[in-house]
Order: sequence, then structure tokens, then C-alpha cells
Amino acid sequence: MEIIEIMKTIILGIIEGITEWLPISSTGHMLLFDEFVHLNLSDSFKEMFFVVIQLGAILAVVVLYFNKLNPFSNKKTEIQKKETYSIWFKVIIASIPLAIIGILFEDIIDKFFYNYQTISIALIFYGILFIVIENRNKKSVQKIDRFEKLDFITTLKIGLFQVLSLIPGTSRSGATILGGILVGTSREIAAEFTFFLGIPAMFGASLIKILKFGFQFSTSELLVLGIGMFTAFFVSLIVIKFLMKYIKKNDFKIFGYYRIILGIAVLLYFFLK
Repeated sequence: MEIIEIMKTIILGIIEGITEWLPISSTGHMLLFDEFVHLNLSDSFKEMFFVVIQLGAILAVVVLYFNKLNPFSNKKTEIQKKETYSIWFKVIIASIPLAIIGILFEDIIDKFFYNYQTISIALIFYGILFIVIENRNKKSVQKIDRFEKLDFITTLKIGLFQVLSLIPGTSRSGATILGGILVGTSREIAAEFTFFLGIPAMFGASLIKILKFGFQFSTSELLVLGIGMFTAFFVSLIVIKFLMKYIKKNDFKIFGYYRIILGIAVLLYFFLK
């Protein structure tokens, strides 16, 4: 395998590790990168790769939040174990809408929405929403500032917002963070719950894509997948820590402006092309 292909894969892993957690659309960024710098692999592999690479990013959540998400820890009291089980039940409930819609409409979404027009519009639209919602909530106090206050109805509402992320350019983290803020969670809870929702979402989506692609990987394909996932994992460790520190003192408007600028730039590029 050529060095240049390895470098492309590392860049894609960096893009995934950054954009999976910042609300700016990881899939959208990787598809746009591939428009300019192509991986010399089959279209069917790249379709699978752009989803499965996200497993590396998700593993970073498992590592960073292992204690919080582990209900079997001997260091936890019975009450703490129950609270951990409660988090998982809420994650499962919030994941049901995405699982149902994703399985039923995956082929239709892949066929009609994986294009620059959809990505651009989604980037701009949700960028505007971030700015509008953050301005509206500037003086409001979010009531749900602990997972214990997150009831199952609110959890399901956030899960419905996650369904929007099936459209490329939306951003799964962006959709669920917006949903969390709209239903009354703090930015910290919205962000952490988004991280946890990514575990079943990405494992499920990756399984579907791998089954669809098949298990007959070439040596080059396995190398690309491994390098991409490892890079995404390492970068995600850094980005998740950064984001949680950032939102303690800042809102999400900067990501809204970034999305709008990028969306307009993409539209102009393809229009002039």
C-alpha cells in the first residue's frame, strides 16, 4: 500500500476524531474530503469505511467514561450501580427511534441524500439553529443538570432528535445536543448524553454496513480501516476532553457560524465547478 494512501487515511481519522464530537458533521466532512482527495479504493468500501471508522471515536468514549458507564464496578455502591443502569436504560430508549428509522430507510437515505446539496443545506440550516437557540437560551436556566433529573420522556424526545442525524451534514452530536438544550438539559448533560448515545448508534450502524459490504477484506482495506479507527480513537480522546472544558464557559454559537460558512463555501465550490 502506498504511503500517500496511508496519509489520506490518517487525515480522515483526524477529521473523524474532531468532527464526530464537535457538532459540525463527521460524515459530511469526510465525504467532502473525499471529493478533493480520493481514497483509491472501491466505492462500496468507502461507503462502509466512512461509517465504521466512527467505531474508533466511540471507543474513546468507552475509555474516558468507563467508570461512569460500568454498572459492575466493585467500587460503586448499590445506589451508584442503579444510577448507572438507569443511564443505560435511557440510552437504549433514546436509541430506539434511530434504530427503527435507520433500518427501514437506510437504502433510500444513501441513494438520495449523500450529495453535496444535502450536506450544504444541512450545515447551514443547523448552523442557524444553533445560533438562534443559544441566543434564546442565553438567560434561561436549564433544569436538567444531572442524569438523575433526565426522565424517560425527555430521553425519548432527545432520541427523536437523533433521527435527524441520518441526513448527511446534520451531525449526530449536533442534532442530539440541540435536542437536549431544547428540552431543558444543560450543555454538559446534552454533550455527555450525546457521547453515550453514540455507543449503540455507531456499533449498530457499523454492523449493518459491514454485513452489507461483506467480510472479504483485502489487506489494503484492513490496513486502511485499522489506521483510520486508531487515529480517530486517539484524536477523539483529546477532542472530548476539550469540548467538555469548552462548554463549561462557552456556548455552541461558534460551531453554528462555522457550519454556515462551510455550507456556503461548499455550495459556491460546486456551483462554480
